[in-house]
Amino acid sequence: MEIFSLPGQAAKGKVWLVGAGPGDVELLTLKAWRILKTADAVLYDALVSQDILDLIPKDAEKIAVGKRAGKHSAAQDEINQLLVTKAYTRKNVVRLKGGDPFIFGRGGEELQTLVEAGVEFEVIPGITAASGTSAYAGIPLTHRDHAQGVTFITGHCQLESRPMDWQGYANPNNTLVVYMGILNASIIRQGLVDAGRSPETPVAIVSKATTNEQRRFIGSLGELEQLAADPELHMPALMIIGEVVALSETLNWFTPESIDNAQYQHELTQTAKVSIN
Repeated sequence: MEIFSLPGQAAKGKVWLVGAGPGDVELLTLKAWRILKTADAVLYDALVSQDILDLIPKDAEKIAVGKRAGKHSAAQDEINQLLVTKAYTRKNVVRLKGGDPFIFGRGGEELQTLVEAGVEFEVIPGITAASGTSAYAGIPLTHRDHAQGVTFITGHCQLESRPMDWQGYANPNNTLVVYMGILNASIIRQGLVDAGRSPETPVAIVSKATTNEQRRFIGSLGELEQLAADPELHMPALMIIGEVVALSETLNWFTPESIDNAQYQHELTQTAKVSIN
């Protein structure tokens, strides 16, 4: 898609590409909060929490452009054009994204568009979902005794031009974090097991992480489809696969207000069923 700007005119505004973090409003960075308060136009994603949206000035233009599976959303080309258009008609334009804009957020693509259109921009990083989710679920992504590294991947498995590196992802010494993978749970399980990852590997799916609606679904890699199909699981959700998941039983500190203590204890019991090899 060709991006239209105004010939002979410089954009009078600036675009701030802002990471909103994983959900909890208190995990928003100070700089993100400061810039958000000055915005006169905000283009925001579906994953940005309502508590954060409430920080937007009441007189600012608010445009929902979020992407979520199964729901109508603006095409990426439309978002790119909107950013350029608003930069020519507004002073402070905020592109507000859940998590961090440079981790599966298509932030790089949007900035390339701004460069081509001659629009000034700045990036404010946010806490990515993997970091927020693991911290609030009591699952350290790396651990000296159990995980030498961590890999982040997207669960969209149908890109023929970029086949999934299942052999690399199946490394038993690393933690694997899967963004946007719930709908492809069967493919992910099969790919990892076929590449040599044990079906007994501990797995956690955490939904609505860092919020008072957070839920944890704990099991093994062999049970991944059943965990992903749980009717109590709501989007957004993240998968964490690796031996470190078993540490959640003792390291978890966060109890969401939306679940009672009995339900929380049941989740801990499920965690106790998986063990570190």
